[in-house]
Amino acid sequence: MDLRPVTPTYSVAGQISVEDLAAIKAAGFKSIVCHRPDGEAADQPSFASIKQAAEALGLEIRHIPVGPTGVTAEAVREMLDAVEELPTPMLGYCRSGARSTAIYQHTEHMRG
Repeated sequence: MDLRPVTPTYSVAGQISVEDLAAIKAAGFKSIVCHRPDGEAADQPSFASIKQAAEALGLEIRHIPVGPTGVTAEAVREMLDAVEELPTPMLGYCRSGARSTAIYQHTEHMRG
C-alpha cells in the first residue's frame, strides 16, 4: 500500500483491501473516501466490504465514485461535504490515487 500525502490532512492511495485497514488506522487516519466505482475491475473489493471492516475499526468512510466521465460537479460537492464533515487525517483511494487527488484539488478551489 502506497500512501501519498497531498496535504498534511489528506493522503491518497491506490486500491486498498480489507486487510490494509488495520495499517491505515495505525498510520493515524480517521476517515476514508472511496472514489472508485464498484465493479470497475473483477478483482476489486466491493465498497460494502471495505466499509463494513472500516467501521468495525472505528474509521468513518464515504463512497464518492468518480467514473469514466471524470470528476463531476456533483462529486466535487459531495467531496467538499466529506472534507468539511469527516475527521482528519483522511485517506482517499481509487485504482491508482489519481482520481482521489484530482477531486481533492477541485475542492481546494471551492474552499479558497
